[in-house]
Amino acid sequence: MSGAIVHEWVSEHGGSERVFREIQAAFPNAATYCLWSDTGEPSVNGLPVLESWLARTALRKNKVAALPFMLLAWRTSWPGPHDWVIASSHLFGHHVRFTQGGDATKKIVYVHTPARYIWTPELDARGQYGIARLAAPILKGVDRRRAREAACLISNSEFVRERVKRAWGRDSAVVYPPVDVHRIQGVRDWADELTDDERALLESLPEGYCLAASRLVDYKRIDLALKAAEEAREPIVVAGTGPLEAEIRSQIERMSVPALLITSPSTPLLLALYQRARVMLFPAIEDFGIMPVEAMAIGTPVIGRAVGGVSESVSHVGGGVLVSSDSPSEWAQSIRTFPDFDRAALRDRATYFSAERFRAEIAEIVRGVVDDAR
Repeated sequence: MSGAIVHEWVSEHGGSERVFREIQAAFPNAATYCLWSDTGEPSVNGLPVLESWLARTALRKNKVAALPFMLLAWRTSWPGPHDWVIASSHLFGHHVRFTQGGDATKKIVYVHTPARYIWTPELDARGQYGIARLAAPILKGVDRRRAREAACLISNSEFVRERVKRAWGRDSAVVYPPVDVHRIQGVRDWADELTDDERALLESLPEGYCLAASRLVDYKRIDLALKAAEEAREPIVVAGTGPLEAEIRSQIERMSVPALLITSPSTPLLLALYQRARVMLFPAIEDFGIMPVEAMAIGTPVIGRAVGGVSESVSHVGGGVLVSSDSPSEWAQSIRTFPDFDRAALRDRATYFSAERFRAEIAEIVRGVVDDAR
């Protein structure tokens, strides 16, 4: 049977892109489509990705302005026909329809989240202004109808499953995203993989530091991690880049404990930072949260929020402590009283989140949908 995979847009890095790549690895013979690719070459895993007509317009550089046109692009860009399609969707990917035989295509949607722009604008400031805010009432109705077209919905966490119920009025299966745990665990000491400059930087860091690693944007709450470390009188390293870099740097400069910002670390350096850290601080409320799982896969425990996908991953493998508030004092108390962890045992438990497990679960669901259609 002819299959297809679609994704919103392809960038160099991102959790949804990792999911997209693993879905493609599970179904290497499926045709692959996206609105546009920002990788410089429209391919994934060495296989071609067909772009929509939006890729030939300036709208690809402004996602909010492109919102109304995305709905049209998902319905008019590709002829098909295909017997089934998996849509990796965090905006409108689940709207996909092929112009030939579209109604007969069995649609399976992997939901990273219903579109935050329109359903939870409090989690994404871009949804609170301009086109997105004005269009939200209309887009909600269309989005809900398109979700009803799916033969099966898969959420990336129980947290997102509940959001799907509220937004679309449908239940879904849960398949946690893949993390490349075998690559992470395949190097005994990631310091050996660093350049001389990176190794010197790593060796200069204070022993037993807390690590906060993420994009530097509001909802990641790096400011809270810094306040908590200072109150706990513990050194902290922040790794990441983003629009709040200047604000985070300014906060660090005023701190009374050792603190350092490392911008845009290479992958080996980030993994070495995980490995040397006493604990990772992750105050964000995430749909799932790949980086805390990477830390646990390397053996570093996590202090995370008791809300969202991180609470699920940490609880699933016994990988740390969860904090129910955004009070710096409560986070500081968790840092001060954080127990010793058996890091080797944590590494073993974290293999649950492997790419192999993800591919097997997705393949089983697709087989079930296809078998039902016969």
